[in-house]
Amino acid sequence: GSTQNARMLKSLGAYRDIGLLFLRLGLGIMFVFHGWPKLIGGVEKWEQVGGAMAVLGVTFYPVVWGLMAALTEVVGGVLFAIGYLFRPASILLAFVMLVAALMHLNAGDGLKGAAHAIEVGVVFLAMVFVGPGRHSLDRG
Repeated sequence: GSTQNARMLKSLGAYRDIGLLFLRLGLGIMFVFHGWPKLIGGVEKWEQVGGAMAVLGVTFYPVVWGLMAALTEVVGGVLFAIGYLFRPASILLAFVMLVAALMHLNAGDGLKGAAHAIEVGVVFLAMVFVGPGRHSLDRG
């Protein structure tokens, strides 16, 4: 009955590291796909993406900031997925999502437009504290 189901669900806690692996792989791979078009988009795309830094009052070198954001999504996504340099990658990914969320809010997209960046940013920030789990290159 329900007691058996509760026990079964509670026993899944023994597979915490598998859960973290699924989370890392799923989110990391999606960020590689999300960032790849920005990375290969070249200078014009980097300038467009980097222009989002204006919400923080940073208006210089938008091409550099855009390239950094694209690299963070692609390389950071790989590092997040494999659990290597996990916490620095998570911090950088959370920062990129903060800028994305602020850009959406500033553009008038409202909470609905910023929701994805906020949600994923919260996950990246939480993962800084949780760590990558045992099935990772950091083993942390």
